[in-house]
Amino acid sequence: MKPAPDAPPALRLPSVDRVLQAPVAQALALRFGHRAVSDAVRHALARQREAMLGGEGMPDATPESLALSVGDWLEKRDQPSQRRVFNLTGTVLHTNLGRAILPEAAIEAVVAAMRHPTTLEFSLEGGQRGERDDHVRGLVRELTGAEDACLVNNNAAAVLLVLATHAKGRETIVSRGELIEIGGSFRLPEIMRRAQTKLVEVGATNRTHAADFEQAIGPKTGLLLKAHTSNYSIQGFTAEVPAATLATIAHKHGLPLFDDLGSGTLVDLAQYGLKRERTVQDALRDGADLVSFSGDKLLGGPQAGFIVGRKDLVRACAKNHLKRTIRLDKLRLAALEATLKLYRDPDRLAEALPTLRFFARKRAEIQAQAGRLLAAWSAFVPSDWTAGILDCASQIGSGALPLDTLPSAALFATPPGTRKGKALDSLSLQLRRLPVPVIGRIHEDRLLLDLRCLDDEPMFLSQLASQTVRVPS
Repeated sequence: MKPAPDAPPALRLPSVDRVLQAPVAQALALRFGHRAVSDAVRHALARQREAMLGGEGMPDATPESLALSVGDWLEKRDQPSQRRVFNLTGTVLHTNLGRAILPEAAIEAVVAAMRHPTTLEFSLEGGQRGERDDHVRGLVRELTGAEDACLVNNNAAAVLLVLATHAKGRETIVSRGELIEIGGSFRLPEIMRRAQTKLVEVGATNRTHAADFEQAIGPKTGLLLKAHTSNYSIQGFTAEVPAATLATIAHKHGLPLFDDLGSGTLVDLAQYGLKRERTVQDALRDGADLVSFSGDKLLGGPQAGFIVGRKDLVRACAKNHLKRTIRLDKLRLAALEATLKLYRDPDRLAEALPTLRFFARKRAEIQAQAGRLLAAWSAFVPSDWTAGILDCASQIGSGALPLDTLPSAALFATPPGTRKGKALDSLSLQLRRLPVPVIGRIHEDRLLLDLRCLDDEPMFLSQLASQTVRVPS
């Protein structure tokens, strides 16, 4: 029933039933469900009624227009919170953007594990319960040369588990210059406190010597710890105790050496144009009894924490009750196994592993890509802006090789005038509002899109062509 023409404006709105009878609303009900659409229509009518009673005029409030607005709202609500983006920040392993992109082999393994029951903790041979780390333990031993390995959900958890297993109620000796803090104010001393081990700092911030460790060892010492300064570097008048020397000191006193590599790598990164980073194999050869490292950084796999080394020490970590609270699920184990298998073919590793492929890209290749995109980029930005290509430097990210960069190229846009901040923020926001958000960075009054990690050129181009930019003057 239609409301009377002389009814108060707020009562001229169509009823819920009339809106639900609109073809658009019926199509929405098939997709989102009748109840969700009904609730959305009620909310939309309530908002319209409040606006009209507030004197905002009579909007177009036909059943069809209301159904269309409800459809837009339901579409936005249905979008996943975690969305795909273009990482054009210039940081390859961007913590806020998910770090390493998984190789296709890992993606296929995860999909298969999601669709079916698996032998996560079941032995087909014995027909009895198995151990989930067995799916990757052999691979890790093969690739690193370690006697044994166990897995947890990230490297911070690996450090916590090692300390809680081998230094609980005892002392852990570490150089003062290695008391790291990673993202989110997450500090090594705090991990030690949670592991119930007493921190013993030795040396000065910039210089630590072997004698400092020797003098600190006592009857309550549990282990010596070497922590990789993954997100900073101390330069100038410095000294640190090499891992091999620390191992000698530890073993002379019957103590284990725990070498926390942070990011960790299984290959020599120098072949990809990076500074050589100590590998897991290096740490074990240096004499470390336990080594921990991450899975989703330089390794290029899913988030995980590895503990490798001497069998009896690793087994003790695996048997700690804390291990169950930080173990990996079947999806990450499937992804990890597939990723590690790629390392068996080092000659084609950079082709198969996205992280290494991004590292290996040459500036000339990226410049050529920028040249292909420049016309579309120039047409996308406002006509009075300056758009072009410039050389830049990409970062590794996620606390890996903090001072090392890779030569790259970027598209840039610079607004006119002297007060550029508001205009740059507006353009950056509009890029983030694209169907596949584009994440760049603002530097020196320019918006930069570093193309090192751009791996879907057609999608990027199509978005630029389909959007109109409006920025404040």
